[in-house]
Amino acid sequence: MKLETDYIVQAIKQLNSNAQNRIVGDTLDNCTIEWIVGNEISKDDIKSKIDEIKASEQSEETETANAKTSGKAKLKSGDALTDAEISALFGD
Repeated sequence: MKLETDYIVQAIKQLNSNAQNRIVGDTLDNCTIEWIVGNEISKDDIKSKIDEIKASEQSEETETANAKTSGKAKLKSGDALTDAEISALFGD
C-alpha cells in the first residue's frame, strides 16, 4: 500500500517532471513542500492529480479482478483466455 507521501511525489512528478522539492510531513494537508527547482505547484493541483492517480489505480485493480473472474470461468469451461486474463491469473 502506498503512503500519502508516495502519492504526493508521484503527483508532483506528473505535473512537472523537472521539479525538485523536499516534503516535510506525511499528508498533503499537514506537509510543507520546499521547492528547490521548478515553479511551485499548488496543493489543490497536487490533490487533483492524486485523485486522478488513485482513480486510475482503482480502475486497473477492477479490470484485473474482472479479468481474473472471467479467466477462471473460461478455464472451467475450456474457452480460450485473453492476454489480460492470462496476466491476471498467472502474472506477466
